Amino acid sequence: MRGTAESLVVDPSLSLVTDPPPADAVLVSHAHEDHIAGLAGYDAPVRVHRADLDALRSRESMVAGLGLPPEAVPAVDRMLRDEFHVHGRPDAQGFDDGTVFDLGGRTVTVVHLPGHTAGHSGFLVEPDGFLFVADIDLTSFGPYYGDPGSSLDAFEASMRRCREIDARWYGTSHQKGVIEGAAEFRRRLDAFEEVVRKRDTALLGLLREPRTVEDIVGHRLVYRPHVEAPHVEPVERRTAVRHLDRLTRAGLVTEVEAGRYRASR
Repeated sequence: MRGTAESLVVDPSLSLVTDPPPADAVLVSHAHEDHIAGLAGYDAPVRVHRADLDALRSRESMVAGLGLPPEAVPAVDRMLRDEFHVHGRPDAQGFDDGTVFDLGGRTVTVVHLPGHTAGHSGFLVEPDGFLFVADIDLTSFGPYYGDPGSSLDAFEASMRRCREIDARWYGTSHQKGVIEGAAEFRRRLDAFEEVVRKRDTALLGLLREPRTVEDIVGHRLVYRPHVEAPHVEPVERRTAVRHLDRLTRAGLVTEVEAGRYRASR
């Protein structure tokens, strides 16, 4: 993004590892490796929401924030270092919701959208009317809130916040790219949100008989059965617990005995 005075790069990816375009500063939507793989090419100031700041400053903190089994940590640490060029940026500084970056004739305003990570943020570019929503990415996979610092409730609140912003264009990470018009964005956001409700429905179906969290993990709410990786079971476990907590608060699930849950109706 360029103004008359300064320029910004947002979420430098692997495509920017070689020959990165010049920029006066780098903004990071959240501290996941795929959003900072090209960061090593920039000596410019780097900013991220302060809730994700530790993970951006230190690869060790980033890996710890994934909540992996201890035996998987060394391999994942090597992958982040060797494949995603994550080395930590101890010089990184934080921003807050509503922070404005004035590029000269163009402003970039931080829109805090937590849930995916605690610091996950979008950026509203004016006067263009462009809202970058990062990993509220509208894919068929649905919302991801499986890290230790993730939150299902916060993710849903962030989707509601996006829905209320009338932009001209909406930019997403990953597959969907740029979407024109608020009506089309909201239509796709509806389908994205529906994945959360489908997970609720699937869980309630499983809980027609009493089950433990480990039973639910085995049935999988997030990943397909053939997907095997060290992060899968921890993500499934955290996701199951978050849905159980929500459904229990709503009176739809009851803990019938210690560690065993059943649908209430």
